[in-house]
Amino acid sequence: MLRGVLKFTECMDSIAAGFRQMVPAILILTFAWTLKSVTNSLGAGVFVSGVVKSATALSFFLPLIMFVVAIGLAFATGTSWGTFSILIPIITSVFSVELANTAVTGEIPPMVVICISACLAGAVCGDHCSPISDTTIMASTGAQCDHVNHVSTQLPYALTVAAVCAVGYIISGFVQNVFVVMGSSVILMIATLLVMRMIMSRRDKA
Repeated sequence: MLRGVLKFTECMDSIAAGFRQMVPAILILTFAWTLKSVTNSLGAGVFVSGVVKSATALSFFLPLIMFVVAIGLAFATGTSWGTFSILIPIITSVFSVELANTAVTGEIPPMVVICISACLAGAVCGDHCSPISDTTIMASTGAQCDHVNHVSTQLPYALTVAAVCAVGYIISGFVQNVFVVMGSSVILMIATLLVMRMIMSRRDKA
């Protein structure tokens, strides 16, 4: 208005139009927060804690289990930071003996680092895919696109990367070497992209 781009009446009309445009996003966020409160009241964190602790016998597959559980929990609750707060204490309690020896050896066990990274990656992935995540809701609102379309179109990209990461976490459970795991994951990701490109080219020719 000071630069003469808009008149005073046009500026005031745009404020009301902006409020109307944000009403759907506010409603979705309100429903999402309600759903998060319900899941917390039902004890989702306690349930997940029991499931993870019962799976400690499968120690080699623990990074994969943490990754999948983090994805599911973040997708259901719509929060990555909430998933961090639930799962990271579980990981530290599972490896309490190994972490107690850290004070003596001065080295953190590699499996602890791998499981925490699996938790962080899975939580971010699940939050990114969740239709009730505040970041997903605001992204679709800011882009002015349908919320369901925004979620459905980003799922293939996120799930493709998540599948490759799942294989990487399986390898990391057996071979706790960053170079082997990273190298194999990068090769698998490139191979996946090449296969997708081949499939799409054949579909276009057909």
